[in-house]
Order: sequence, then structure tokens, then C-alpha cells
Amino acid sequence: MLITTFLISLLAFAGQSSAATWYFLRYYPASGQKFTSFSGEMAIPSLPKAGVYYLWPGLQPTDNSGVYQNVLDGRSGTWWIGSGWCCSNPSLPWGSGFNTYANEKVTFSNTLDSNGSGWTSVLTRQSTGQKVTDNFALASKSFNQVLFAIELTDVSWDFGPLAFTNVVITSTGTDSSWCNNKPENYNGATTYSISGLSASVSGNTVTCKIASVILQKPA
Repeated sequence: MLITTFLISLLAFAGQSSAATWYFLRYYPASGQKFTSFSGEMAIPSLPKAGVYYLWPGLQPTDNSGVYQNVLDGRSGTWWIGSGWCCSNPSLPWGSGFNTYANEKVTFSNTLDSNGSGWTSVLTRQSTGQKVTDNFALASKSFNQVLFAIELTDVSWDFGPLAFTNVVITSTGTDSSWCNNKPENYNGATTYSISGLSASVSGNTVTCKIASVILQKPA
């Protein structure tokens, strides 16, 4: 299954022997298309305690060799967010990041460079203007999955809803039907809401705009 490599790769990032519990939504583009950017705002929830909480938006390629993600990490007891590729093929250093706190918003932007040489991630902490930019040599990857994910190991979903707003996703091609379809809800595990959906096509680019994506609670 496509999900198998994805789960294994993220478990390797977590460095845990325990199995993770997953909640995520996933979009696929139309056949033959690939994603070229993924951006939005992530509302930072409360962090009840130090634990293996990984909350993230991300992109997965057609070969399911890993995941390119902006991870909100709760292991230290204070949220930290950073961008990176997990976990090998290729092996890349993790990007930079910063601490962030409940009720803040962090803007994320992941974009295929105009010359197709790689991907650039920008994270901005809106309350302070703090910004980090990282580049990843992922030009060989064709990304066909956009994910809004909650990954938990030995902790429960005890932090409330996870909300993304002002989401913009672009893909190659002219078929925008994927934007209007419901995302895959992995194992039907998540109660979620989506609002403010619109799709447009210009030239060979599909732009999907979503006002909000909220992973509300376990189903």
C-alpha cells in the first residue's frame, strides 16, 4: 500500500520503537499532475506535556520514499517547528526552526523553485516576524500527495483542534477536479471540516484555495 512506506519513514524520524497513531487528510492531484507548491497558516494548539507530538503539513512523492514536511514538535515540552525531508533517499540535513506557543500562528510555504532545481521552505512566526528559510535538493521527487497530519506516539490527541487557514495548493495541469473532491480521511479516524474552497486554472497551473482545514477530534 502507498501508506506503508510513508508510515515507516515517519516512524524512523520519530526514532521510537512504539507504533505511532495517525490522523491525516490527504489530497491527490489529477492523474499525471504533480504538486508544485503548498502554503498556509497553522494555528498553534496547546501542548499539555512533553511528548512525541508531531503535527504537520507535508508533501509525499510518487515513489513513497519519504515525506517533505513542516513539523510542529512537542518532545521538549515547548513547541518547536522546522522543515525537513524524512528520512532517506536522499539523506538531507534537517532545516532550521524556532519555538512557538499556543494561540500563535505560523505561516508555512513550500515551493518548487522556478528553475526546477529544488524546493524552498519558509516558516514565519507571525507574532514576532521571525522567519527561517531552507532549501532542499528534492528536484528528483514528483510530489503527488498533500497531507495535513497528526502523528502521536505514546500520547493521545489531548491538545484540541488543529487548524490550517489560508491554504493554497498548486499543481501542474488543467484538471482542477481534485481540489473540489473530499480529501482521503485515513482510516476514517478524524472528524474534520473544510470551508471556503475554490479552484482555478491558468495556463498549465491549477490553484486550489481553502479558507480553512480543521482536524477537529478523533472520529
